[in-house]
Amino acid sequence: MAVPARRTSKTTKRQRRSNFKLTVTGLVKCPNCGETIQSHKVCPKCGFYDGKQVVSVK
Repeated sequence: MAVPARRTSKTTKRQRRSNFKLTVTGLVKCPNCGETIQSHKVCPKCGFYDGKQVVSVK
């Protein structure tokens, strides 16, 4: 069983963990209604995709 020769310092541990953050996927504004949506998805508010009505929203 491997045992570390020296204790990992707080700085080293925090530098390693600085890359474990969440990233936001590509968010864009809907050109029709201005709602923030994921890119390449149908807008859930107005139902438009690529400038065309593809889903009727109540």
